[in-house]
Amino acid sequence: MIPVECYFALSALLFFIGVYGFTTRRNLIAMLISVELVLNAVDINFAAINRLLYPNGMEGMFMTLFVIGVAAAESAVAIAIIINVYRKFKSDSVEAIQNMKR
Repeated sequence: MIPVECYFALSALLFFIGVYGFTTRRNLIAMLISVELVLNAVDINFAAINRLLYPNGMEGMFMTLFVIGVAAAESAVAIAIIINVYRKFKSDSVEAIQNMKR
């Protein structure tokens, strides 16, 4: 059986990789993937906390399923926005969009 601390360490690693990717990348798709990494870290935390505090309960698993559903909806909306931005500015780079507005 894997200890709960390993899940917390994995979650923290995914969270910080996602934050780092979001702050350093200039491609909208890469930024979206980084946000998804952060949401996956939250999912792992929900499941690990559920296992730690309520081993026979399912509250954390239900919250995880809810976050997965919200992440799927967020991805669909974000992809639609990115496609519209690409059609207008002919680029998916943040700098190109900022330069075109000026």
